[in-house]
Amino acid sequence: MILLTRTQRAQLLANGRRSDVDHIPVVKFYNPLGAGVWLVTELDEDDDIMFGLADIGYPELGSWCFDELEAIRLPFGMGIERDVLFTGMFPISVWAETARLAGSIRTAEQILSARFRSNATWPLNPADTENRKA
Repeated sequence: MILLTRTQRAQLLANGRRSDVDHIPVVKFYNPLGAGVWLVTELDEDDDIMFGLADIGYPELGSWCFDELEAIRLPFGMGIERDVLFTGMFPISVWAETARLAGSIRTAEQILSARFRSNATWPLNPADTENRKA
């Protein structure tokens, strides 16, 4: 599977040029055989360093290497997958805070999807995103 479409790559690069914005995640990657979810908001101009919310045991804002993510080989010849049905819906700060409170991105996705479907008007407290790229 192609992990990034041209459109997604272009949006991530554009977001990377504006890292002071609380972006909505563009793409979600996941490990189909276990732990590991990544919500990506930005891609550096070097076309390799991504920024977003990663959860490989605990949700955390930060950066990671796209090439390394793409190179992961799982049993049965599988690799990291892109969630083709993913819709970001909320800024990364909302995802981060919800995931932190819920304990995982996967649980946060269920919570945020349910609230989106019910048109709930509840306050969303953004997480501290000051630790992004220095």
